[in-house]
Amino acid sequence: MTVHLDHLMVPSRNKTASAKLLAELLGVPWSATGVGPFAPVYVNDGLTIDFDEWSDPVPLIHYCFRVGEDDFNAILERIKAAGIPYRSNVHEPVDFRINTEHGGSIVYWNEPDGHQWEMLTVSYARQAE
Repeated sequence: MTVHLDHLMVPSRNKTASAKLLAELLGVPWSATGVGPFAPVYVNDGLTIDFDEWSDPVPLIHYCFRVGEDDFNAILERIKAAGIPYRSNVHEPVDFRINTEHGGSIVYWNEPDGHQWEMLTVSYARQAE
């Protein structure tokens, strides 16, 4: 059996602004409206991130994207151009550095709702055997 993650919901204070920002950073399409109350970001042919607007406090949730080196560099340039602080380690302060300790490149940022976004080129969670 093969299992694929099809979509997930991300709570936000402003679903349209959140979807637009993530889509622009990743360089992927998005829509202000989708199925139900969501603003979808079409990450790839198999995954949609649906931003939902919450009036309750938004919990901090961690999301990680694995990308190729060229995409990493392009996305990081868009993060920089947007003036978004980023860091090299998950629980460390902003240092505007890239982590290369796991054989690839990693950065973290927390915009716009405080969620912890991570981008990496080599998965440390799925080491090659």
